[in-house]
Amino acid sequence: MTKGLRRGLTALVLAPLLYAMLGFIGVPLLVLQLAEQQFAERLNVPAGLKQVGFNPFNLQLTLRGLQLGAPGSEVLQVGHLLADLQLDSLWRGELHLRELRVLQLRLAVELAEDGRLNLAQLLVPSTAAAEPPADARPFPLRIDRLRLDGQLSFADRRPAIGVEQHYRQLTLSLDDFTTHDSQTASLSLTASGPHGAALDVQGRLGLQPLQASGRFSLGDTALSRWWPYARSALPWQLQDGRLSLGSDYRLEWRDAAPYLRLDNPRIDLTDLQLQQADGAPLLALGRLQLGSGHLEWSPASALSLHDGHLQLDALRLQGPPGRTPLDLESLSVAGLALDSASRRLAVGQLHSRGLNLQAGRERDGRLDWQAYLEQQLQALARHRAAGQTSEVAAPAASRAAAPPPWQLRIAQLQLRGWRARLEDRLPASPVALDLGPLDLDLGDLALPGSQPLALRLDSALGQRGRLQAEGRLQLQPLAGHLKLSASDLDLRPLQAYLEPFVRVELRSGLFGGEFDLDLQGAAPLRLALDGSARIDQLHTLDTLKNRDLVRWQQMRLDGLSYRHGQSLQVRQIALQRPYARFIINEDLSTNLQELMIPQPPRSTPATPGAPLQVRIGGIEIRDGSAHFADLSLTPNFATAIQQLDGRIGRIDNSSAQPATVDIRGKVDRYAPVSIRGQLTPFAPLHSLDIATRFQRVELTTLTPYAGKFAGYKIRKGRLNLDLHYRIEQGRLNADNRVLLEDLQLGERVESPSATDLPVRLAVALLKDRDGNIDIALPVQGNLNNPEFSVVPIVWQTLRNLVLRAAQAPFALLAGLAEGGSERLDSVPFAAGSGVLDDGARAILAPLARGLQQRPQLRLEVEGSSRPSLDGPLLAARRLEREYQETWYRMLQRRGDKVPAEAGQLQVPDELKPSLLEGIYRARLKQQPPAAWGELDADQRSARLRQAVLDGWAQSPLLLRQLAQERAQAIKQHLVEQGGIDDARIYLLEVGVAEAAGDDPARIAVPLHLDSE
Repeated sequence: MTKGLRRGLTALVLAPLLYAMLGFIGVPLLVLQLAEQQFAERLNVPAGLKQVGFNPFNLQLTLRGLQLGAPGSEVLQVGHLLADLQLDSLWRGELHLRELRVLQLRLAVELAEDGRLNLAQLLVPSTAAAEPPADARPFPLRIDRLRLDGQLSFADRRPAIGVEQHYRQLTLSLDDFTTHDSQTASLSLTASGPHGAALDVQGRLGLQPLQASGRFSLGDTALSRWWPYARSALPWQLQDGRLSLGSDYRLEWRDAAPYLRLDNPRIDLTDLQLQQADGAPLLALGRLQLGSGHLEWSPASALSLHDGHLQLDALRLQGPPGRTPLDLESLSVAGLALDSASRRLAVGQLHSRGLNLQAGRERDGRLDWQAYLEQQLQALARHRAAGQTSEVAAPAASRAAAPPPWQLRIAQLQLRGWRARLEDRLPASPVALDLGPLDLDLGDLALPGSQPLALRLDSALGQRGRLQAEGRLQLQPLAGHLKLSASDLDLRPLQAYLEPFVRVELRSGLFGGEFDLDLQGAAPLRLALDGSARIDQLHTLDTLKNRDLVRWQQMRLDGLSYRHGQSLQVRQIALQRPYARFIINEDLSTNLQELMIPQPPRSTPATPGAPLQVRIGGIEIRDGSAHFADLSLTPNFATAIQQLDGRIGRIDNSSAQPATVDIRGKVDRYAPVSIRGQLTPFAPLHSLDIATRFQRVELTTLTPYAGKFAGYKIRKGRLNLDLHYRIEQGRLNADNRVLLEDLQLGERVESPSATDLPVRLAVALLKDRDGNIDIALPVQGNLNNPEFSVVPIVWQTLRNLVLRAAQAPFALLAGLAEGGSERLDSVPFAAGSGVLDDGARAILAPLARGLQQRPQLRLEVEGSSRPSLDGPLLAARRLEREYQETWYRMLQRRGDKVPAEAGQLQVPDELKPSLLEGIYRARLKQQPPAAWGELDADQRSARLRQAVLDGWAQSPLLLRQLAQERAQAIKQHLVEQGGIDDARIYLLEVGVAEAAGDDPARIAVPLHLDSE
């Protein structure tokens, strides 16, 4: 063997051995030495690398035990890293790894209270800043298979309550990854931890150009772990809530390569999560910041999401102190799509169920949530403005005109089962309104809102109310057409808004209607409303006297048409069972005047505008009634009008055409009254032609007027009154006819207004041979003359009639019809009762037969009462009525359904003692004696009850009403059962009765006969 051959063989043997030694021993030592050097120069914290391995034959590099940070508080730990280098890296011009595997990764990311990131504190800051070359390209790298498995811990100490999130299983899988061509790599990332928020990302990733696509999902996320970030800007405290979301995504740079400029390099990486293909966790990074300085990023990038979904469940927010929580059962979003290039966000369906909240309007007119949010936003804006003063000014390109606003489109929005309690604290008495359950559907919702959207609303309002709406609505500009429906909306909450103006209590009232709403603008408001409305069970109370003022069973407005600021038209108003009370007080003021609360004068008068055109096709009245009283008279005068039916024709404030009037009714049940003619309601002095007729009005009702002006009570008589008033251009021409039938005066009454003429003689002179007084009274004059007044003329005529009627003598002709053995000159009644019993009917039956046989006879009924017998029983009946009325008002205030009249209620016996306490104080105007406080409940109730009964037992009003009730019962029985014409029966002034016959426990009502 030659020397050269021997050297060659030696070299051939030693070369592999030397290569192996350099690879197995030299490279690891070199890597360890370089690592220690770089750790010392580049890092601010202790670092270590336990083991480095390199296989020179398969080019596999292995690192073990890499850690950054002090022992026990490591920031980064890598248990095992394997890099499988490929030999073709030498001639392909790129670093080619067949496999890169990172196992047992542990990364702890923490933001301190001052905002410093622990990862940013690892590196020693670099003072060099180099401009990147114009043709800079990424480092050439190809990885056939990348696998990462590890854990991530994130903590943010900046909020008052720190934020922490831990991922115990994080895996990242990346296949066919390259940095220098258009090829994309397959990406799979999963992460999960003990507190939920599981992350799953599947898709593709490419760097030339930079792009990513695929699908991600984040499931079962507890919002409480992230809520501290929102606490500073929102007024709620999170109690519970879970979130899940997912979407197809695509991120790409389309126009140019990314341009990046770093001043004092800084890296800010947020929410990086990687996983292996088999699901094993590889890397999870909440946020990473390296270095500090200014970053410019100006690629033409685009992010798009498609087929996204979001699910929010069991959300519960606690509001500011004193506010009820905000609860949301669920919120789901499907069909979510986002395009950042065109700034569009689209939602296929948004569905929410079970929201409960409370909101209120403060005394300054703002919503309570609005005021609180404005404070939070202002504080947040001040904080941001202070932070922006220290930042480097943005380049000129970034100071260009603001981009167009984002566009939002929701194909279908559904709200189900929402509830809200709304409170208005602006009135002196706060008003609370319960809204819901509410269902709302919106279709084609687009913001800024230039396209019409479909709307459907169905909601309960209050205890029984319901509000529905359906149609289309445009937000910008505000316009739309809606069909509205309302039923049983409680009007009582309006009481708080009436209190500053009138002393009236809105006891009950229900509003409903069907409307077509056409809205064409908000500034100025252009609104058209068509449909029909109704108000049922309206009941108002005079709070000064605690008595009914106005009420009706139903008011319906048909053919309603309203044009805002222009016209109000109603085809017909129908009033069912209306009632009104009108009273003249002792000082000649009216009850309506005293109910008005004086208002301070307005500082600036309102600018006059075009008057609203009002047109009403007609007003129909069915079964109406009214109460009239004159307390300026002695004794006081009161009467009732019942069975009011009729119609008022067209009313138009823009037309001179008069309205027709045709109303019929009865005074005291039997006396007909009619009003017919026409008038112009808005200009009565322009044109009026009204004829009013009263027939067979009992003159005993007018006793107070006779006492005041004539000085005598009226014992008997009837009034027929025909009034015909005509006005043309302010000129009055009236023809009045007064017919008094069989007027008889009663006892004298002391009155300073009474005449000193011989009244009884005057009446005798005025009577004709039939015993009637017939007077025609023409009245003429100019109503435009301030010295001319119709009322004094009419009252003077009535006064003269009373004076003349007071002078007429009377004679009583007796003639009794055949009957049994019963006495027919009186009808007995049980004490305290106005109901005919069998004994009374036995007397009236033969009397009715006698009157039928003798049509020339007329019957006079003198209603009577006896205080000693009737008083205690009347008081007991009055107390029972008071129980019913008090209980009736309590049920109304609670919003319970009640019968039409309080008398239909059955008051539970167990409630009567508590009701009696209030009745005693209200009716006797005093507190119970202090000594009664020592009594037990039964004794105290007995004392209270007896005191109330004693107060009512001697009531002249109750005794008079009972006497009138007895007289009315006799007349009603003879008319309806005996077939007697009501014109033949007169009711006399009531009196005090003696015992009925031999029975001292019964009261006799005297009967008198008269002839035609």
